Amino acid sequence: MRRLIVSTLLLTGACSVDSDAANEQVTVEYNKQEIRKTARDAARTAREVASGVGNVAASTGQAVRNEVGDIDVDIDVSRNRKSPEDPDQAK
Repeated sequence: MRRLIVSTLLLTGACSVDSDAANEQVTVEYNKQEIRKTARDAARTAREVASGVGNVAASTGQAVRNEVGDIDVDIDVSRNRKSPEDPDQAK
């Protein structure tokens, strides 16, 4: 499906459509050089976008590491239960 969409876009940019209303004819010509050029441009743009996304992901990961750093958490959980007959609990 993606190939169909991409190829349609590439062909649209590399075709010439002539319409002859008097004879009710439509002529479509494809320029192979333009198709190749458009495909190269699209591939270059896709590489640049992918590279940019990778750079953003790497710099975001580094920023998170720098901000968070190493965190040590010590938790001491103790519970002092008082019995109902304890006079301090009545207060």
